Amino acid sequence: MPALRVCYQTIEFGDVDIHLRTLRDRQQYLDVDNIAQRLGISSTIWSLFGVVWQSSEVLAHLLFDYEIAGKRILEVGCGIGLTSLMLNSRLANITATDYHPEAEQFLLENVLLNKGKKIPFVRTGWADKESDLGTYDLIVGSDLLYEGDHVDLLSGFINQHAKPHCEVIIIDPGRSYHGRFSKKMVTLGYSHSHSKPVNADYLTQPFRGQILRYDR
Repeated sequence: MPALRVCYQTIEFGDVDIHLRTLRDRQQYLDVDNIAQRLGISSTIWSLFGVVWQSSEVLAHLLFDYEIAGKRILEVGCGIGLTSLMLNSRLANITATDYHPEAEQFLLENVLLNKGKKIPFVRTGWADKESDLGTYDLIVGSDLLYEGDHVDLLSGFINQHAKPHCEVIIIDPGRSYHGRFSKKMVTLGYSHSHSKPVNADYLTQPFRGQILRYDR
């Protein structure tokens, strides 16, 4: 059986370095026992969890000096886990989730690479009603609204795991569904605002998306 080809990179946050073991490129594919296929993850999107995207860098940099003391934090759709790893370096109370069957193992190995404490991980889909995740003060994610049905699924999942007073931060790269999603969140009782990153000099290409915030 062919092995996945991986690479290593370091992303800097001030004087903090986060080391990442990622897929070498988006041509990688290894679905042992057809687990991903049974979960509805096709070969064309299988690799997307395992690389670093612009939106995840924006989220991680935004949260690098964010007030996190006393907050229970959930990262939705963590992918390779950059934000969770960065928050873990700050000793945050962070739980990571993703639907991809390989996300947990990559996160475990990256925690070891960064000599951090174990990050709780739950593999769950947004339609799952029984995940034992509990509720959170801060829910974050990046580039989550890439299909139309994600509007209802994601808003429902977030609302299910939000404390009565909760803040939600989602980095959207400029996809077409964020307007519908924001309207849905407002109907669920959240206020909404959006903004551009103050500084995105760490990116190699201009960021055309925005920071979506919801508060309740």
